[in-house]
Amino acid sequence: MPEFPDLELYRSALTARVVGQPLQKVRLGSPFVLRSVEPPLSSSFGRKVMGIRRLGKRLIFALEGDVFLVVHLMVAGRFQWKTESGAKIPGRAGLAAFDFPNGTLLLTEVSTKKRASLHVVGSEPALKQFDRGGLEVLETHLDDFATRVRLENHTLKRTLTDPRLFSAIGNSYSDEILHRAKLSPVKLTKAITGEEIARLYEATRTVLTEWAARLEAEFGERWPDKVTAFRPEMAVHGKYKQPCPVCGSPVQRIVHAENETNYCARCQTQGKLLADRSLSRLLKEDWPTTLDELEEYVASRGATR
Repeated sequence: MPEFPDLELYRSALTARVVGQPLQKVRLGSPFVLRSVEPPLSSSFGRKVMGIRRLGKRLIFALEGDVFLVVHLMVAGRFQWKTESGAKIPGRAGLAAFDFPNGTLLLTEVSTKKRASLHVVGSEPALKQFDRGGLEVLETHLDDFATRVRLENHTLKRTLTDPRLFSAIGNSYSDEILHRAKLSPVKLTKAITGEEIARLYEATRTVLTEWAARLEAEFGERWPDKVTAFRPEMAVHGKYKQPCPVCGSPVQRIVHAENETNYCARCQTQGKLLADRSLSRLLKEDWPTTLDELEEYVASRGATR
């Protein structure tokens, strides 16, 4: 799912291409992507784009006359830019096309679960329904950040990715943030110290800022055609069994439903392995509890083959 650095990259690219341009028409490749009926989609046609905003993980096209198009990309939604106006909507993945005089913005979703959405909103106050209330960490002081962290007793991973608490942080960058802060993803927020919160605050701001700048430098004026949650420069996210760039230990993971948490046991959990539900059930009492035990277990398995 696109998060803060990815969404800011899209926002910048869209601003450069469509702000000041009239939205000629919106064509739907799938009727299910449009989640609102009042005002009608046609009310946006012919209106000039006044700005592109980000509200949490949603991107908002602010049109003249206080009409707004709200797009949530969800997990697999992505934007494509075609320099020809009226470009064809791609087959299975195509959800919608936004036609401008200088090109076409395509909304696609490569997934069988169509979750991306488009809403038409007819006033500024009506946008509040899409505000989940999460703090923008780059605009937040440490005290406010600490209050949000301690608001509920959840794991740090869950807290960082809760859109009611913090804005536009998801599965991938929360892994990177917690690794940078040297904190366990399952540490409970009620047990966190003031010094740990300060580390988490600085790590969150640094990771998001660094990645936003990195992506901006990578694409420059080119359209960001490879927005992905898995990048080779990441420290732990998507790096299961690969060496941690700090200590060299193999990156570990916990799998929960469709998501996984990646972490370094030496850097974040004092060498302790976090229980993975599926592996714990499989190995039972043989489940290693530390990185050293895991290495011994792997070595013993190799010796018996």
